[in-house]
Amino acid sequence: MFVIILNVLLCIRPVHSVWACVRSCPTSCVCTQERSCSILCDRAGLTQIPREFPCEAHSINLDKNSIKFLAERAFGTLPSLKLLSLSHNNISFITPGAFKGLASLTELKMAHNEYIRYLHTRTFTSLKKLVRLDLADCNLFNIPDRIFIEVPALRELFCFQNNFRRIPGAIRGMENLTHLYLEKNKIEAVAYNSLLGMARLKYLNLQDNKINVIHDRAFQDCQKVEYLYLNDNVFSDLPENSFDGLRRLKMLNLGGNLLRNVSNTWFRDQFELEVLYLDRNRISYIEEGAFENLTSLVSLHLNSNNLTTLPFSVFQPVYFIGRLYLFRNPWECDCRIEWLKEWMENYRLVRDIPCAAPSSVAGLDLTDVVFERTDEGFCLDPEELNVTTDSPFPTGEPQSTTENKFNSLISKFLLQKGLSEEVVNTTESFINTTLFDGLTNDASFGLREYNIKLMCSFNFWLFIVVYESK
Repeated sequence: MFVIILNVLLCIRPVHSVWACVRSCPTSCVCTQERSCSILCDRAGLTQIPREFPCEAHSINLDKNSIKFLAERAFGTLPSLKLLSLSHNNISFITPGAFKGLASLTELKMAHNEYIRYLHTRTFTSLKKLVRLDLADCNLFNIPDRIFIEVPALRELFCFQNNFRRIPGAIRGMENLTHLYLEKNKIEAVAYNSLLGMARLKYLNLQDNKINVIHDRAFQDCQKVEYLYLNDNVFSDLPENSFDGLRRLKMLNLGGNLLRNVSNTWFRDQFELEVLYLDRNRISYIEEGAFENLTSLVSLHLNSNNLTTLPFSVFQPVYFIGRLYLFRNPWECDCRIEWLKEWMENYRLVRDIPCAAPSSVAGLDLTDVVFERTDEGFCLDPEELNVTTDSPFPTGEPQSTTENKFNSLISKFLLQKGLSEEVVNTTESFINTTLFDGLTNDASFGLREYNIKLMCSFNFWLFIVVYESK
């Protein structure tokens, strides 16, 4: 009774253990004075956990120290603690039960501890209210299968930039998990049972791994997923029903893989999909109707592929697309994509489509290509230029040679010196006499050689005249 009255008089909260927490701030740390006390011990040069923390601690920041070891009950009993951050330390071993006494903890950050390679099954025991766990960049090779049984409230798990070669089996059956970050690992496959029981998952990031195969119905239990990242992997094909059932998907990223075609079965359930990335693949063919069910699509990325043409039937109906990205493809700007030019001009939703063929329009943007028409109104493809010809010069245009360039300079020089216009015109007419039509190759070559000699003599004579006129 006396202890209770004393606590009331001193406004001290009852604690679970007399040694677990104190009223004073740890040495080398800074403690805020508000009721939700924040303990700031980051960059303090600590090599071990301080022995005592204030009882009312709401958050503790121990980032960027040199802590190596977490003993059992490393933080004592802190009934109000919500956030604990241990990122950027040298932690190599965590004793089972290290976080006992932190019954209210909702967020635990342990990212960027490069020496953590192993976790015990009971590492997170008693953290029944933990919602967010960050284990990114910890050099983990695996996670024990039953490690999350005692953290049923976990919703966000950050495990990117580790060494996983498969999706950890520990996440199976985590029905409350909503966000899973597994990017920048070494995962090679998404198996049919990798994501079982993920009934509330909304965000799944598997980008920048080494995934070469995705099993049939691998995402069948992820029917609430809204954001799915599979970009920058190495798979070249997908099962026909890869995304069946993912009706809430809003963003799907398949960019940076080895896909060669787009099947008309992949996106048949994605009525709410708004953004689709298919960029940086090797796609050269899109099946008719591949996008016909994407009635909510706002942005479609097909840039940096091997597309040469794009039939109008692929985009029927076309009203749904807000932005279409098609640059960095070897486009053949013929009548098959005349519809795309009209679409570009009418809706202004597409730009930067440089032509690779035919040669007559190579280098032009599709918007600058003019499609001729027959008398009946049918489109005519731009011509392929014939760069080989029997004539030594292009038709209707004299060849630019060293001789005529030189004589042009002489003519300008004579004009500057005030010589008569007749002399200049005589020079130009003389030069033009070297161009004959209808001669055979041998004859024209001999005549050109003879005329070059005459021009050299004549130009020399003009030089003497000009010199003497000084």
